[in-house]
Amino acid sequence: MNKGLGDMAAEGGREHPSLLLCSLSLNLILASLFLRASPFFRRDDELTWSREAAAEAEAAAMVSCSGHGRAFLDGDLSEDGSLVCDCNSCYAGADCSEFLPDCAAEVNSGDPLFLEPFWMKKRGSSAIMLTGWHRMSYSFGHGSRKSARLERAIRELHKVVGNAVTDGRFIVFGHGSTQLFTAAVHALSCPPPSHASPAKVVSAVPYYGAYQLQTDLFKSGEFEWQGDAYSWKINRSSVPNTRFVEFVTSPNNPDGQLNRAVLKGPNTTTIHDHAYYWPHFTAISEPADDDVMLFTMSKLTGHAGSRLGWAIVKDKGVFQRMMDYVDLNTLSVSHDSQLRALKLLNVALEKNGSEIFRFGYENMRSRWLRLERIVSHSERFSLQRLSPLYCNYFQRVSGPSPAYAWVRCEREEDRDCAKVMAEAGIIGRAGIVFGADPRYVRLSLLRAQDNFDLLEHKLQALVAQEEYVNTI
Repeated sequence: MNKGLGDMAAEGGREHPSLLLCSLSLNLILASLFLRASPFFRRDDELTWSREAAAEAEAAAMVSCSGHGRAFLDGDLSEDGSLVCDCNSCYAGADCSEFLPDCAAEVNSGDPLFLEPFWMKKRGSSAIMLTGWHRMSYSFGHGSRKSARLERAIRELHKVVGNAVTDGRFIVFGHGSTQLFTAAVHALSCPPPSHASPAKVVSAVPYYGAYQLQTDLFKSGEFEWQGDAYSWKINRSSVPNTRFVEFVTSPNNPDGQLNRAVLKGPNTTTIHDHAYYWPHFTAISEPADDDVMLFTMSKLTGHAGSRLGWAIVKDKGVFQRMMDYVDLNTLSVSHDSQLRALKLLNVALEKNGSEIFRFGYENMRSRWLRLERIVSHSERFSLQRLSPLYCNYFQRVSGPSPAYAWVRCEREEDRDCAKVMAEAGIIGRAGIVFGADPRYVRLSLLRAQDNFDLLEHKLQALVAQEEYVNTI
């Protein structure tokens, strides 16, 4: 049998004491090197390049902003070189402790900061650290511009939640679902038949206003915006050979309804925007299995600034044309964003997603109930009607928890509901932006807790005025 150096030394220790000493010395050296290399035995003062970066991040996290703001590594600096707090709406001062009493409640934006407290609790497991040489190439090592691990995590999350079929489907990454809107319209409109008119891009009112804005901006010989899908359902017989591309948003932005396609027929294709089809916004009744489905990190994890979305596509030709569009438009999605998305999705997948989705649902459900309670005392305003539904993910009936309140002004004289709200210090998004009657206004429930608290306060005051008038 072969003998190790130590065995030989032990057997010949009396005759060769120098061999034994050599063996012991060698083992001590190897053990020392192992311990120094092991992260379990390395002291903080022995960390190399990561030490400075970690200290910098910790310093930013420790800046006190009174709970009404945050300090960020890329934020402004004061005269002494320290980071300046980035204050929430209606707060000011060096530490964001100064409330601005005359400030309006800004609930126009869909900025999903309601999930910020969740990620603060997960600050360790969700953090990433990048070296200066991280992914400098246009492509990953295998030549693709997509992270294979991120794609696997996306497929796994959809499987866990049960909100979309991904088996046998292709996945396209984009800069949020916003870039994928036009990529999908382009892919479904191209190549057009010879001498054919541009495809008509439509969506049922109330529709997400960005569909119209982007279609008009990128208008070409392939497609053009043509408004409400319902109006074309009535008039379609007058244009029998016209091609249609319909946006179907489910749950809908602005009213949270679970929409279905309006138009049918051989010359019609659909793009299903499922940005809000997650358990914190709606009950998951079945896995979506549409030809083109759009999702985004923005409404899943709340990381709107990372600008990463994905499309799940059935047809290989449509997939390839969407990939070509993204490649020509921006070449790829930032590898830094893909790494961050992978880290965040791995955290979201912990305990089969129960932590993030329960936190998100309870938060949104609470906000909806508080708003509903206020409006229930009013005859001047009304909210959209949403019913409880059985959620396969939670395995129980879930009450409504929409991202937005779709408010209608009921008085005859209140013809512009956004104006009525603005006069009361509430900045919402006007109904006309969604192709709807100006008697409607959208109020975002997604923003930071400070924004929602101020909305609640302003709306209570507005309804209280109505009650006071009724007692006179």
